[in-house]
This record gives sequence, C-alpha cells and structure tokens, in this order.
Amino acid sequence: MAQKLAKTTKKPAIKKVSKPKVKKSSPKPKLPEKLVKYLEQLGVKHQILEHRTVYTALDAAMTMRKKLGEIAKSLLVKADKDYYIVLLPADHNLDFKKLGTAIGKQNKKEIKVLKIPTEKVMQEVLKLKAGAMSAFGGFHNLPVVIEKNLAKVKSAVFSSGSYNHSIELAVKDFINAEKALLANFGVKKKIKVVKPVKKVVKKPVKPAKKVVKKKK
Repeated sequence: MAQKLAKTTKKPAIKKVSKPKVKKSSPKPKLPEKLVKYLEQLGVKHQILEHRTVYTALDAAMTMRKKLGEIAKSLLVKADKDYYIVLLPADHNLDFKKLGTAIGKQNKKEIKVLKIPTEKVMQEVLKLKAGAMSAFGGFHNLPVVIEKNLAKVKSAVFSSGSYNHSIELAVKDFINAEKALLANFGVKKKIKVVKPVKKVVKKPVKPAKKVVKKKK
C-alpha cells in the first residue's frame, strides 16, 4: 500500500514588535564638590537652589519668582592688570567711572583702563563653562566689589558658576565671608511697565424719538 503523505501546515511567522525607544533625559549637572566644600567652610547659612537652565539675571528672577533687586548680577571686570568680581542688583546697570574711582580709592592708585573681558578670558580666569559666572570671589582667588544698594537687601540669590544652580544667603553674611568692598557704582534701570489696554465697548445709541405735533 502506498503510504499517505501527511500534509504539513506552516505556522504563520510572528513579527517581533519593537518597543518604542524612550529618550532618556540627560541628568542635570551637579554643583562642583569643591564649591560645596567652599560654601561649608565659609560657615554661613545658605541654600542651594536647583532650577532649570538660566542664562541671564532676568531669566533667573522669573524662574525663581524673585524680585530683580533680590538677584545679585555678577560681572568679571578687569581694572588695569587686575581682575575683580563685581556684584550689583539685577535691576541696576554698571557705571564704569564710579567703579574705577572706588577701586582706585581702595588701592590708592588711579585706574586707567576698566573693562569687561572677553568670554574666552573669563573661561581662563574663572575655569568655568562659556558664559557661566560666579559670585564667590574667594573661591577663584579674586577680590569682590559690591554695590551698596545690594547690601540693603536682607537675602539675595548669587551665581554659583552653574546654569542650573544658584546660592541663596543673607547679604551681610556674604559680605563678611568674602570680605567684599562696598561702593556706589550702580545706576537703577528704568523699567517700563506696559499697562494692558482697556477695550472700549461702544454702547448702541438709541435713535431719538420724533415728537409729532398735534394739529389744532
């Protein structure tokens, strides 16, 4: 007898469904351990604020919901051959002439050239990322000069050298810890407050009624 061949049924191929790739968010950079230790060595009460990336003092104020006067704007300034970290409230502009006079008076010599160095020079002097700035002169072995109007604020937010971290502490404690020079060299900005325009709703004017005179 002829053997019957069994029919073989092919199993349908199962397609492997690839899982969607989830992009891992890159972790925020941490505050350098050297700066953390420096802050601890100062022996002053402070708070490290972690926030989204900010590049300007105005951006920092909006992010942390602080007044501009409570944000310490940090600048690296070169006076002749020496570098200084200069701090003033974020709602103030720098008056170079007044700053030069203050530094000259402190050093008992006339300052001939006062300028803000290039970004490349700032990186070399402060050892920070491009555009980043720090308020802590002692950490960078640089003297600090503070606008007197900033000293009137009880507590302020200071730059840490990181785009994602700031340091909040009492201004008096900062001045004492950094042995900062106080001087008048800031000019308050004129900030225009744009008021919302009120929409004028015109009410429909009713036509005057005609007075019909009765005939006698």
